[in-house]
Amino acid sequence: MSLGPIMCDLRGLELEADEREMLCHPHVGGVILFTRNFESVEQITELTKSIHELRQPRLLIAVDHEGGRVQRFREGFSRLPACALFSECGSTINHAEPIALQAGWLMAAELLAVGVDLSFAPVLDVGGTISQVIGDRAFHSSPENVSRLARAYMKGMKEAGMAAVGKHFPGHGSVVEDSHVAIPYDERTFADIEMHDLISFERMIHAGLPALMPAHVIYSKVDKNPAGFSEFWLKKVLRQDLEFQGTIFSDDLSMAGAEIIGSYPERAEAALNAGCDMVLACNNQQGAMQILDQANIPDSVELQSRLIRMHGHFANSLDELKQTDLWKQRSSVVTAIEKEPELDLGDDALG
Repeated sequence: MSLGPIMCDLRGLELEADEREMLCHPHVGGVILFTRNFESVEQITELTKSIHELRQPRLLIAVDHEGGRVQRFREGFSRLPACALFSECGSTINHAEPIALQAGWLMAAELLAVGVDLSFAPVLDVGGTISQVIGDRAFHSSPENVSRLARAYMKGMKEAGMAAVGKHFPGHGSVVEDSHVAIPYDERTFADIEMHDLISFERMIHAGLPALMPAHVIYSKVDKNPAGFSEFWLKKVLRQDLEFQGTIFSDDLSMAGAEIIGSYPERAEAALNAGCDMVLACNNQQGAMQILDQANIPDSVELQSRLIRMHGHFANSLDELKQTDLWKQRSSVVTAIEKEPELDLGDDALG
């Protein structure tokens, strides 16, 4: 059975009978986990094992696990700092890059050790004071420094065996509204966006970024639809102009920023037709089932190769990983960076 373009979520700590049936639907290709799905290292390892055993090729398992405010699994895992803190730990970006690499490796290695294929990271949005929902999740307020630190972070993830997913294309850092609860409008021209927000995405694509997630933001002077539902942003700018060949994951279709598109089936169809390879239907299993039962899912010859490349490379268990000198050294460095979170996104909010 091939992997489908829909990523669903689960209600609790283990697979229930109806969820097993849902995950065997041919249109499903992945599962995203949240804090409600986590109790312990042993439990999450058993849950991912049961998901991977359902099908071949195995379903992708994803999570939002950036660090700081956005870390779904905590007990038994290294406490990861917000990415904005890396540049504060050294006098220059040259000193911050090794820290970002170690953090990317640590995050990815620990998730892979419990059977999670990918984390939706790193954030490529340019930081600043405008967007609280991005805030300290961004590496820096300079596009050039975001690119450098994100590239180091991606290198660490790759070293561990995980593909990076940059977000939120073409940039969420210049709008006040939080797309989880509102429809953000960015009133800037394309030229302004290109000279600021797009820089980090373009440079990461040239560095080999495997996957991207677009923003539920409407750039009203560019296109009437949010970027994740826009052929202009995904097919013209991303695929054609920037020559991106990787996987495109939609942001969560249940977010307020997606409601303008219509029903759940209409949202899924619009995102897939605009150019997304996989759409995320989270926190509303009824909506996910409506997509599976009612949506007209287009066929894609390229989809399988793109999704298969997102599978993680599993090696050690988490206990085995923690016995290695590399984990001890990198965990010590990364977890020494601490700061109180400025805003809690909530356990079930997609990043």
